[in-house]
Amino acid sequence: MRHLLSAADLSLPEITEILDLAEEMSTVQNRPVKKLPALRGRTVVNLFFEDSTRTRSSFEIAGKWLSADVINVSAKGSSVFKGESLRDTVLTVAAMGVDALVIRHHASGAPWQASQWIDAHVLNAGDGTHEHPTQALLDAFTLRRHFRRTDPTMIDFSGKTIAIVGDLTHSRVARSNVLLLQTLGAKVVLVAPPTLMPSGVGSWPATATSDFDDVLGACDAVMMLRVQRERMSGGYFPSAREYTVGYGLTRDRLNLLRPGTAICHPGPMNRGLEISADAADAADSLILDQVAAGVSVRMSVLYQILGGADDPASSPVREATLR
Repeated sequence: MRHLLSAADLSLPEITEILDLAEEMSTVQNRPVKKLPALRGRTVVNLFFEDSTRTRSSFEIAGKWLSADVINVSAKGSSVFKGESLRDTVLTVAAMGVDALVIRHHASGAPWQASQWIDAHVLNAGDGTHEHPTQALLDAFTLRRHFRRTDPTMIDFSGKTIAIVGDLTHSRVARSNVLLLQTLGAKVVLVAPPTLMPSGVGSWPATATSDFDDVLGACDAVMMLRVQRERMSGGYFPSAREYTVGYGLTRDRLNLLRPGTAICHPGPMNRGLEISADAADAADSLILDQVAAGVSVRMSVLYQILGGADDPASSPVREATLR
């Protein structure tokens, strides 16, 4: 795998390999010394043109735990803030001999464009309203762990129904999750008010509805999306209260879910808007598990791209343990 630009680039065997390796990487989080030598001598630059807490921090921790040299560059305080173009910034950073760029940008397609300009590996950490593939991978990793509590032999998501609810129009997480979950064999149901249903959604590998209550009892997992007010230029719904009444995971809706239904949210959450405190803190809420999974999954992705493991049976965790 040379780049990771879209969830559509990943086949089922590739997804499975990433998730399986992430399981091994997760053991590092419980060690007194959280360090593997797998990417020693490699340099990774996190090039973030948008603010981020979870994604940027987890990519930084993932790279450092794999012994890579990690450099963070944000738009504020860089030449971008002075008017330098994306192309010049990417070419300048790549000219320093870095091995990989992790790019988050407000323009859809920016990481793909960057991959055409340079020889370094490019990872998409979120581009506009397009995609966020590593978020979809960590969501799948978290859900797979949850489902395996009752079915330890489960391989893919066949027979599972997963609802993605909320601001679909502005969500890059939703787009990547639809593609990845479909590859894993899940049935995906998209739920949103008509004003937040993306154009062309009929061509997506998912079913769409505006009736949240109608799908609650049939779901194995519910993924709530943040209402992205910063991307909204008009009135997509009358008021916050009306949105919550129609599409929030309230206490009443929480009681309509089947026992064991997973509750996910990519964060940050608007508590009281798209998700209630009762739902966010429920026993089957996987929200903090998703955050923890971010480091393991991004360690796995960085190793797959930069580790040069020609032997699929080899494991940087096992190799480090033997040393």
